[in-house]
Amino acid sequence: MTGNDFNTFDFLINDEDEVMLLIYAREGEPQNASIAFDSQAQTAVLTRNEGDVIELSEIPAEVFDSLAEADSLLVCELSQEEKDEDTEIVYAYEAEITD
Repeated sequence: MTGNDFNTFDFLINDEDEVMLLIYAREGEPQNASIAFDSQAQTAVLTRNEGDVIELSEIPAEVFDSLAEADSLLVCELSQEEKDEDTEIVYAYEAEITD
């Protein structure tokens, strides 16, 4: 993830076909997080907590394929630093995948 766009996100898929979502940290702690995917529109809506919802678009097809049997998605929220090597994980949590 590069750039200063607060809404930048990325999906990583490891060798075991597990998916992780990387986003920049937002204000407030995640609580009872959930995510709903729409494979037709290639979008998702991540609900971090009651007051914070993030819309994701243009999600690659391989992400949907890897999540076909998953019940949850690992989400890592990263600090936004000037130098990439200074970036840290602020929050790491699982978001329940809903319909």
